[in-house]
Amino acid sequence: MAATATERRLLIDGEWVETGEWVEIKSPYDGSPVGRVARAGSAETRRAIDAAARAMANPLPAHKRAEILVRVAAALGRRADEAAHLISAEAGKPMKAARVEVARAMSTYTMAAAQARTLTGQMVPMDASQAGEGKLAFTVRVPIGVVGAISPFNFPLNLVAHKIAPALAAGCAVVLKPASQTPLSALLLAELETDAELPPGWLNVLVGPSTEIGDVLVEDERVKLITFTGSGAVGWKLRERAPRKRVNLELGNATPVIVEPDSDLEEVATKLAANAFSFAGQSCISVQRIYVHVSVYDDFRSLFVPKVEALKLGDPGEGTPTSGR
Repeated sequence: MAATATERRLLIDGEWVETGEWVEIKSPYDGSPVGRVARAGSAETRRAIDAAARAMANPLPAHKRAEILVRVAAALGRRADEAAHLISAEAGKPMKAARVEVARAMSTYTMAAAQARTLTGQMVPMDASQAGEGKLAFTVRVPIGVVGAISPFNFPLNLVAHKIAPALAAGCAVVLKPASQTPLSALLLAELETDAELPPGWLNVLVGPSTEIGDVLVEDERVKLITFTGSGAVGWKLRERAPRKRVNLELGNATPVIVEPDSDLEEVATKLAANAFSFAGQSCISVQRIYVHVSVYDDFRSLFVPKVEALKLGDPGEGTPTSGR
């Protein structure tokens, strides 16, 4: 088990590890201390990759992977309120949105569990050519290898679940680096994984500087896939530095909305004010650009600006509404 709700150790090879150095976690709402997490560096990262490689030498059967993922989803449901408060505290996310994120993470694990039982392969008839008459070929899916996962701060539970659950479903051990601003939710998930009897080494969680942890993930040949969610500049650099690895990128965007002349301007203004500024705009799909047809620009602006000005700021842990309505 982890030390406490406010002081967490790293998970390496099934053990909770203290390094003697700490990363302080502060609330983005008021700067108050939320907790602290043991700081990892290159040495801990190499230990984590060693553990992941050893784990994959003894593959987990599909039914066991599915059972573990189902148990994590159930445990997350039992601790949903605790998880939501943790998200709110470290990410500054309103409680309403934090609870939605917990529910989405539960779904992520449930769907991954279903996939774990069906990642098999294909039977392919070969009679497209004369030589293939009466013959069948087949494909078998095998785990790609150790996965290095790097997750962002804005969805500290569900985007971590998006890294861990599918990898485990496919039979891949994971070395996870969550965002240093919001690692507590990731370590809660790690706790649930160990409680669900995930064997040592299959999940390792490291918190610390990208220059140390990320460099080892990129350079170690045993890490076969890197999955990264974050900024474009960092993501493309990762792909450039790891040409022989599979690199999956989920990068930032500039989400546009087009407002046509026949739009219901009142409804559009209400939705865009909420979607552009909820959670301080720190959402992958927050509205960042609005293109308004010239014929309705003035009318739209007269509706939109007051709705933005009416938005209320408050303590996210108290579930303060995001608008004045």
